[in-house]
Amino acid sequence: MPPSSKPVALVVGASRGIGRQVAVDFAAHGYAVVVAAKTVSDPSKPITAIPDPKSNESTITTVSYEIRQAGGDAHPVQVDVRSEDSVNSLIQQTIDKYGRLDVLIYNSGAIYWASVKDTPLKRFKLMQSVNPEGLYATVQAALPHLKASAGNHSSSSSSGGGGGRIIVVSPPIYSRFFRGKTAYAMGKVGMSVLTKGLAMDFVREGLAAERGMAITSLWPAVAIESAATERMTKLNPDEAADLRKPTIFSDAMLAIVGAPADDVNGELLLDEDFLHDYCGVRDFRKYNVVPDSEPRRIMPARLPDLRVAEQDDEGKRVDSTKLAKL
Repeated sequence: MPPSSKPVALVVGASRGIGRQVAVDFAAHGYAVVVAAKTVSDPSKPITAIPDPKSNESTITTVSYEIRQAGGDAHPVQVDVRSEDSVNSLIQQTIDKYGRLDVLIYNSGAIYWASVKDTPLKRFKLMQSVNPEGLYATVQAALPHLKASAGNHSSSSSSGGGGGRIIVVSPPIYSRFFRGKTAYAMGKVGMSVLTKGLAMDFVREGLAAERGMAITSLWPAVAIESAATERMTKLNPDEAADLRKPTIFSDAMLAIVGAPADDVNGELLLDEDFLHDYCGVRDFRKYNVVPDSEPRRIMPARLPDLRVAEQDDEGKRVDSTKLAKL
């Protein structure tokens, strides 16, 4: 089968909430979308209606159905990101189906917010296996195909968007993020470190400048409506006034993918700030869950700059792959 004429986006963690919205919106913007997550629908029960995207009835099966009903191209693939074999199979099925992979979005995540003493080791291990380890496995398996996309498709260029793009749902690195959720923060910050480190690899290997490859982290400035926030608003309905729709996240992702690699490679971005500063968005009211509300910003107004004075002088580079051959 020849490669798809459409660019292909793989959205991992796309069964509901933010991931489902990202998959739907990328399809609406001309992407063929591989909808990946662990949850599938019962194949013996035909889909007759699109379920609440925040409910457990929303699966990769229903999201793919929703996209196809709207005229888009979608293919569901079940994956357990804790399994290397399952991740490798996901990437292979993507290539078998579409013959290319242009954009990887990693939205899978396990959440447990509590103090260190109240976070069981079992919960800690689950978060690490789904968050940084699942991301690492997925990125490593996808890299050869993303590199091929960046090199072979004319839309790929450091002066504009194209193939070879990765977006990670992980936060900027700052002290307050650790408070009350250290175990969770250890994994999510680790994901952001991968973004920073792989971006440096892209620059060093000429992949950013010559092929337009980029990896970017994205995080919400204001809490976004999801399955997790659904539980909170059931306890306190007034909290809905502090939520935004997940379309703000997919809009930011589409803008990141379309931006020059030099502008977004290695950046740890906030959705609101990127849309405001880079895209010129000034009115965010259309994203409010409650009309005319003023959602509270949960992120700092200013974030620390992680660079140091000798940033360009990394010292003597050690390569363990070469040491192992001695």
